[in-house]
Amino acid sequence: MLTAALTTTLFLGYCNFRSDTDFDSFPSPSQKYSFYLSLLEHHSSEADMTGSEPFEKQQQHTSVNGDVCSEAAGEDAFDHTYKEKEGPKPSKILVWRNIILMTLLHLGAVYGLFLIPSASPSTLLWSMTCFLISALGITAGAHRLWSHRTYKASLPLRIFLAVGNSMAFQNDIFEWARDHRVHHKYSETDADPHNARRGFFFSHIGWLLVRKHPDVIEKGGKLELSDLLSDKVVMFQRRHYKLSVLLMCFFIPMFVPWYFWGESLWVAYFVPALLRYTLVLNATWLVNSAAHMWGNRPYDQNINPRENRFVTFSAIGEGFHNYHHTFPYDYATSEYGCKLNLTTCFIDFMCFLGLAKDRKRVSREVVLSRIQRTGEGSHRSG
Repeated sequence: MLTAALTTTLFLGYCNFRSDTDFDSFPSPSQKYSFYLSLLEHHSSEADMTGSEPFEKQQQHTSVNGDVCSEAAGEDAFDHTYKEKEGPKPSKILVWRNIILMTLLHLGAVYGLFLIPSASPSTLLWSMTCFLISALGITAGAHRLWSHRTYKASLPLRIFLAVGNSMAFQNDIFEWARDHRVHHKYSETDADPHNARRGFFFSHIGWLLVRKHPDVIEKGGKLELSDLLSDKVVMFQRRHYKLSVLLMCFFIPMFVPWYFWGESLWVAYFVPALLRYTLVLNATWLVNSAAHMWGNRPYDQNINPRENRFVTFSAIGEGFHNYHHTFPYDYATSEYGCKLNLTTCFIDFMCFLGLAKDRKRVSREVVLSRIQRTGEGSHRSG
């Protein structure tokens, strides 16, 4: 338990694995709070509590049945006006805190692999459950709901996704969505937080181990984020993020198997907590790295993101990446619906239960038109 407690303390010493300070330019917490509060008051009349854009803006993109009828231009559309600055690139500044923490994390995960034979079947099943909940907190939550606003979620569903997001421990929803919008708007440029042109290692994990490029900070600070600021679930999680991570990412995954079926705390810490957490992290990072390097480009051969089946499997549906960067406003991130896409199945099931609605979808005609216009000829139907 001493090792477990020490490792957790190291993780929570600086709760977010991020490569630079927040984009917020205010020096004191009180000034930040006042700024957020003023924005909340200003936008509360036009933005609902689902994290979705106002209805008047939605009408520009969606038909009555929720299908997207044309290629919508939004905040997640690539900015063709951006030009990288000429001259030498800024020197890389290593963030040793993150390097040490990531090293300890992966060493702990490797040790957890050797403990799998010692874990009970119930503990392994619980580990898989925690993997799924934390993965959905990223894919269905931070990504498809809060970053791209591709559907609307009820309060209970938003709370569940926020809990899953804390269990995933990849920065709070506000920061995750902000960085992801920057990634789409300036993909594969200096303003992209995990620019894949800088190599596999950088786009996978290296971007967390160095200071952000100045353009990432500059462009991220100019984004329109009022929908996130007006979402009470997002702001509550942001205020209590460290505590939520301690509980959801480490304590509960460890406590449940120890308390309910007598698993040893040692195994319960290293398998459902550390190993599961590391697997979710790397599954998410593969979307930034592998899915930007290997695979085909049936929808747009002019962009780097690819269709990658391995990433689709490991990231529960996020590997249809050429489609996603072509149509970022489609809730399914794929033209094939639930096929190989567990996150889409989850959102559809939530709609069936009445916990979600207004899924945005690209029409078949628009998809086929785009395939003929910019695809590389590798498209397969069905």
